[in-house]
Amino acid sequence: MIRILSRLCNSGVARNISGLRKFSNDLYEPDYLKELQPKFPIYETFNIQLKGYDYPILENYQRFVHKIADNMDIDVEDAWAIPAQTLQISTYKPQSEVVNSQYKLNLYERMIKIRDCTSLQLPILIRAIEASAPMGVTVNIIPHEPYHDEIRYIPDTELRQLKQELDDLGGPVKKK
Repeated sequence: MIRILSRLCNSGVARNISGLRKFSNDLYEPDYLKELQPKFPIYETFNIQLKGYDYPILENYQRFVHKIADNMDIDVEDAWAIPAQTLQISTYKPQSEVVNSQYKLNLYERMIKIRDCTSLQLPILIRAIEASAPMGVTVNIIPHEPYHDEIRYIPDTELRQLKQELDDLGGPVKKK
């Protein structure tokens, strides 16, 4: 399943090149600047988010999507893993609150950051990803936000605890 957020397809995400000035009739601008404009609208940076419960399948699929993008000459800026989420699932006996069984599931997530993808390449990339998605893998295409770079790091709880102890003792010593 692929979900594309509407914000990605809005005109605010795609660079609008039709509103640019025409350089050929401008007295002060050289003619070669017109040739530097892209022929087709270009999407800003977006992420391909892959989620799944089976680690090897998700890892191989990320490599496959990365390879597809490289073969299409799409600029893959970065790809990273996000720490797994652990889910505790319980099933109950029918018509009761007695636990029948419990399961521990890990939800793995991978991100692929794409930038400067043309409006001709993106539908082909989405179609290729959709056609090749394995069972159990969810694919989302989302605009890149700054917090996506932050969630990729596992917080160091020991360091946070030491900083909290330092703040409780009055903070760091400041030199005068």
